[in-house]
Amino acid sequence: MSETLERWHSRRAFILAVTGAAVGLGNIWRFPYMTGENGGSAFLLLYILFVVVLGLPMMMAEILIGRAGRRSPMQALAYLASEAGVSPHWRWVGLFGALTVFFILSFYSVVSGWSIEYLVDSVNGGFVDRTPAEIGSAFDTFLADPLRMTFNHTLFMLLTMSVVAAGVSNGLEKLNNVMMPLLYVILIVLGGYAVTTAGFGAAMAWLFTPNPAAIDLHVVLNAMGHAFFTLAVGACALMAYGAYMPDEQSLPRAVCAVALLDIAVALLSGIAIFSVVFTHGLDPTEGPGLMFVTLPIAFSELPGGQIWLGAFFLLLLVATWTSSINLAEPMVAMLIGAGWRRGRAALLIGALVWGVGLLSVLSFSTLADVHWIGEMNFFALVSTVPPDIFLPIGGLLIAIFAAWRMLPEAAASALGAPATGFRLWRGVVRYVSIPLTAVVLLSSLI
Repeated sequence: MSETLERWHSRRAFILAVTGAAVGLGNIWRFPYMTGENGGSAFLLLYILFVVVLGLPMMMAEILIGRAGRRSPMQALAYLASEAGVSPHWRWVGLFGALTVFFILSFYSVVSGWSIEYLVDSVNGGFVDRTPAEIGSAFDTFLADPLRMTFNHTLFMLLTMSVVAAGVSNGLEKLNNVMMPLLYVILIVLGGYAVTTAGFGAAMAWLFTPNPAAIDLHVVLNAMGHAFFTLAVGACALMAYGAYMPDEQSLPRAVCAVALLDIAVALLSGIAIFSVVFTHGLDPTEGPGLMFVTLPIAFSELPGGQIWLGAFFLLLLVATWTSSINLAEPMVAMLIGAGWRRGRAALLIGALVWGVGLLSVLSFSTLADVHWIGEMNFFALVSTVPPDIFLPIGGLLIAIFAAWRMLPEAAASALGAPATGFRLWRGVVRYVSIPLTAVVLLSSLI
């Protein structure tokens, strides 16, 4: 179980990589409709609060395990457990994390295929002069076409695994260095466009005017759950990246930078989306269909809407591409740790994820009426249970290991903070983050 020889070449590369893992569907697809369904500013302010008190300490816990172990997640946990003289079974948390991201990536690829379809349609003018009923019907027709869905799913997996196969410095680092700045450029351009719309003022008021009356237990729990989901905590992806972290980098500073960048994407996405929604008097509580039905309707009625809609789906594709690459890495790293070559490991993981993803593709057509648990078809199952239940379980176990089972000196060294800072971090994880994560998990189970 030797240490990994791969490293990020710079502090910036590490921050962009972790941001790439965190930023994705959670920020651009899930955040806007969750905000819409949970009272606008009430949800937004709670979400930011829980990113600070729940997300940041948990991110540090996961990354420092990888940094202290300098191995793939499963091997790092085994090494650190042996060093601390605790049960070797902690290594199975790494396998659980790999299974979690495996199922998340399988549906992630399918939904990302939707952004490919919509990007092409936007560029080709497919939404121009179409009624809302026609746009909604076109989305339903696309979902019911397994061949088109499979083609897009396949294309997205090829894009993802080809980068992972190229390695840390030649693949992940180079792509993140280009795509993450591009993502923010597109967001800023869309934000600038939002300022010119008639609904910008209403969107800003709805997002940022305090609304305590809208806060209830349901909103609080949803904000906690989304803060956990959006930072990619609990799947051991951050642990894998911690193993490649430069020795001289400050972990607390890097994680704070990632959190700020992650929140910025969510805020800019929300401003761009809700400015258009309010401009046309549409319903901000539309739910998951906000992205693929409501937005095309709104943009189709705006001057130059074809261009802006294309830019938005390019943004979504870039975000999901970088996120998927960073989700796939810990699974590939686990096989590399077991002696596999990177190329073969990437090919095997890609093929398996693609195969399981076909079940999600068929969930909208051939297998639509096949229910796995209750009324959930396969797509509903994998898009609910892994992110809402498996991630909190993984995060809870990772936090317990980092704050209660690791040697304190190993954790403190990996955190890279003064003694006072380490005690503060460990106290917050033990007595705030772990209980809050347990609440997130229980609320999801209930």
